Amino acid sequence: MFARFALPFGPKSIAPGLLLCLAVTGAAYALQAGEVALLGKAWIEALVMAILAGALVRSLWTPGERWHQGIQFSAKTLLEIAVVLLGASVSAATILAAGWALLLGIVIVVGIAIAASFAIGWMLGLPTRMALLVACGNSICGNSAIAAVAPVIGADGDDVAASIAFTAVLGVIVVLALPFIGMALGLHEHGYGAFAGLTVYAVPQVIAAAAPMGAIAVQMGTLVKLVRVLMLGPVCVTLALLAPRLAPRSEPADAVIAGEAPSGKIPPLSKLVPWFILGFLAMVALRSLGLIPEALLAPLATLATFLTIVSMAALGLGVDVRTVAKAGGPVTATVVLSLVLLGAISFALLVAIGFA
Repeated sequence: MFARFALPFGPKSIAPGLLLCLAVTGAAYALQAGEVALLGKAWIEALVMAILAGALVRSLWTPGERWHQGIQFSAKTLLEIAVVLLGASVSAATILAAGWALLLGIVIVVGIAIAASFAIGWMLGLPTRMALLVACGNSICGNSAIAAVAPVIGADGDDVAASIAFTAVLGVIVVLALPFIGMALGLHEHGYGAFAGLTVYAVPQVIAAAAPMGAIAVQMGTLVKLVRVLMLGPVCVTLALLAPRLAPRSEPADAVIAGEAPSGKIPPLSKLVPWFILGFLAMVALRSLGLIPEALLAPLATLATFLTIVSMAALGLGVDVRTVAKAGGPVTATVVLSLVLLGAISFALLVAIGFA
């Protein structure tokens, strides 16, 4: 497992981008403190402020190559560590509170959402592979799912870029809008957390979207989201079996993401079950067994929150709102309609099991 931390770059190469992310994080904390001083309460917390501040910087200035490794390190490695640490705040009681009905419902929602999203893309005229990418990204875990599925079905670089371009921006919009949707629907902490986990694309975005509703919402949202992520394995296996039956490409798939498995082959286990999910589950087990001292729980939670905010700053720095125009009308319509449908299916599940 420790080999997963072996970085292809050194501290000096990540320093510029990491310092930039820390600067954006500091600005986010300062803005939150300003809110508290002026309004008596942080209506927009530092998690969301970091996204907005990062996106603002990215819109005004495009970081050069020397910044990229540090931003990538902050967005990926620091986030993965934060997710593992977050496991210390989730006990078996939280999982039992979710109930088997919700856990089974997550599987059903993902299956329905993939099929429905693919149908929407197909009806709007998207190529088969792009429709599959959008469907899997929308239904499972956004860009991570797109990157994992692309080599399995033989999608090329243009398909991947078009699919990722809009989901990256839409994911941030969902994070900002979801708390207002949750309040309008009258969801409580458990229900809203589950709703965020069912609908938001990436783990850090779930944490940011759930944070305004409190710690319980964050715990529930993270748990539900990680169950969704685990669905990536079965989906990739299924698509690998179906890949030979897909219609032939009109051009050679010479732009498949570098380093991935060839088309139609199942990715290695490390790509289907990321190490940080195993780490998260291990921390949950340690917490449930009482092996994590109570005195460490608060510091671990604080560190997890800080690292998450840094990763959110990196996420904002990687979002260029101008990429929406490049995604194209059919892709945009497919992603938006699929997300609305996913939200409707998720809310119906929560109503059915008494979470709403």
